[in-house]
Amino acid sequence: MSKKTHQQQLAARKAKRQAERDAEHRRQRRNVAVTVAAVVTVVVVVVGAFVVFGGGAGKPAAAPSVAPENKPSSIPTAMFPAPKRAKPLAAEMNCTYKKSADPAAKKVNLPADGKTKASGTSKVSLSTSIGDLQLTLDSALAPCAVKNFLSLVGQKYFDNTKCHRLTVGAGLQVLQCGDPTGTGSGGPGYSFADEVYPTLKYGRGMLAMANSGPSTNGSQFFIVYGDASGLTAQYTAFGTIDEPSLKLIDKAAEAGVTPQQSPQDGTPITPVDIKTATAAA
Repeated sequence: MSKKTHQQQLAARKAKRQAERDAEHRRQRRNVAVTVAAVVTVVVVVVGAFVVFGGGAGKPAAAPSVAPENKPSSIPTAMFPAPKRAKPLAAEMNCTYKKSADPAAKKVNLPADGKTKASGTSKVSLSTSIGDLQLTLDSALAPCAVKNFLSLVGQKYFDNTKCHRLTVGAGLQVLQCGDPTGTGSGGPGYSFADEVYPTLKYGRGMLAMANSGPSTNGSQFFIVYGDASGLTAQYTAFGTIDEPSLKLIDKAAEAGVTPQQSPQDGTPITPVDIKTATAAA
C-alpha cells in the first residue's frame, strides 16, 4: 500500500468517526429538546389545572341565603315611635256600640254607651303559649277602643283563644288575635266606629283594631311586630306592646306560617294561644 493510499484511508475513517459523533450529538440534542418540551407541557397543564381547580379561584360564589316564602326575610328591631294625635281629642268622647247581624262567637255583653275619658293609660297582660305579652292601652288615642278592649278582658272573652293569623312579608308583619273561633271571621256580635286620624302610621310595637271595612271594629286586634309600611290609616291604633314581648313574637314569626291567604299570610307554625287576659287593677 502506498503512503498516499494509507493517508486517504485514515482520513476516511476519521471523517466517518466525526460524522458518527455529529449524528450522536444531534440525536442527544433532539432528545433533550423533546424532554424540555415535555416538561414545559406538563408545567403548563399543571398550572392550568391549578387555575381551573386549585385554590378556589374558579369556585362559584355561594348563593346568597334566601328565607323561604313562609318566613320573614328580616324583622326590624327598632321600636316605632308610640302613636300620638297631632290634635288632642276632647276631654271626653261619646262611645256607641251597635249590635251586628253576625252572632257573637262567644257570649258577651256590649260595653255601655256614653261619655268616656280620652286620657290615661291601662295595662293588660296576655298570658300566652309563647310567654306573657304586656300591653299598654292609651285612651288619648282611641277611648272607645280602649273601653271595648277592657270590657272584653273583664268578661274573659279572650281567654283560651288562638292568635289565628300571622303575616311575615315585607310591608306587613303582624300577629292577629281576638277571634274565639280561630277562623278570622268571628267577633263579639257588635261593632263600633273607627278612631283614626290622617297622620296615623304603623310600626313595630303598635296595637290596633282589625276590621272588615269602615267602622266594623269588634274584638279582633293585631300587634305590629315588624314592618307595617303597607298599611294605611284605616285601623284604629289604641296602644302599644313592650319590647320583651315583641322578642317573643319575633321567635314565633321566625318559625314561619302555614300559608292560607298567601305564602306569607297564614296560621303561625308556632302556636300563639291566649290562656288568659288580665287588666291591672
